[in-house]
Amino acid sequence: MSNPLEQFEIKTIVPVNIEGYDISFSNSALAMCLTVVAIVVLFAICLRKTSLVPNLAQSVPESLYEFVYNLVKTNVGKQGVKYFSFIFCLFLYIAFGNLCGLFPYSFTFTSHIAAVGCLSLLALAFNICVGIYNRKWGYLRTFLPKGIPYALAPLVVPIETISLLSKPFSLTVRLVANMTVGHIMLKILGGFVVALGVLGVVPLIFQSLIIIFEMFIAVLQAFIYTVLSCIYLSDALRSH
Repeated sequence: MSNPLEQFEIKTIVPVNIEGYDISFSNSALAMCLTVVAIVVLFAICLRKTSLVPNLAQSVPESLYEFVYNLVKTNVGKQGVKYFSFIFCLFLYIAFGNLCGLFPYSFTFTSHIAAVGCLSLLALAFNICVGIYNRKWGYLRTFLPKGIPYALAPLVVPIETISLLSKPFSLTVRLVANMTVGHIMLKILGGFVVALGVLGVVPLIFQSLIIIFEMFIAVLQAFIYTVLSCIYLSDALRSH
């Protein structure tokens, strides 16, 4: 049975080294590109012929659009609708990245802290920029909420700063942990299927059920990631 952690190894496809910096095109980067291509192709096919009364194909992207729109409107409010495009892209990217990683010989980039961490930091930077743009100097109230005496500023400001910076960490760890554990389970059961031969039908059945469960987890984790991003965006738009 091969190492269950082998599936998470970064492998170089096109080596690129500039001034000592390794920026090679890897299997992780390829998986990200294929995820974007999958999203674009799916939407292009489903929206190829649109009508007032949507058919089955057209209803797929429209349902996703309406689902995320209601998510933003519920958690952020009408003020956050203008930032819907960012949240919508975030949801699709995470959801399709999770689902594409379930295909054989694919790579789950959402199981890597570096990939998800950069995405979470981008979301944090976006929230900070939105907060500063909308609240101007009032955004500094994030670090010292109203009603707290200025004498407590040396204690409260570091706590609020750590709270703000911990948001991308919480987003990253939750998603990475769920994706990693699920794929390790699939790899172990897949090894038993091969090792047991004819008797491998039992773990094969369990693996089939886990794959279905993992598909649900993939969408659920994208939903949780999006909801938390909406909540953090709401915090940036509003004072304590």
